[in-house]
Amino acid sequence: MVPGMSEPVSHFTHVVRAGRIVFVSGCVATDAQGRVVGGSDVVAQARQVHENIKRCLAAAGATFADVGKVTVFLRNVNDREKVNTVRKEYFGAHRPASTLVEISRLVRDDYLVEIEATAVLPERRPARARAAKPRARRMPSRRKK
Repeated sequence: MVPGMSEPVSHFTHVVRAGRIVFVSGCVATDAQGRVVGGSDVVAQARQVHENIKRCLAAAGATFADVGKVTVFLRNVNDREKVNTVRKEYFGAHRPASTLVEISRLVRDDYLVEIEATAVLPERRPARARAAKPRARRMPSRRKK
């Protein structure tokens, strides 16, 4: 279970980490109790969706900077720019690959936006083995004869 996220309403989990890949299930605008946040305001819903994505990423050890791909599902494609403004707040200069789909319904009629994400965690570099200090070699002394 992801802290701050409600229990999934179906047979899925909010986030899965498979090696370095992180899959975030479609996030909607709900709070920890499963209540819709934002009502009919797509900007408020988009903020809650991004907060939920942030929680899922953090639970898997990732951030928005690790996200390589998002898919955005919108009830009204005309809300694209409003959602994109919120997205910029969370992603900053980072630009993941993206797909936008307008759909007639989401799992509940009061949801206006749903976003799923895939992230790739950076490779861990193996800790450098401590290099043994080379022993000082004594040079053979040259005696003058």
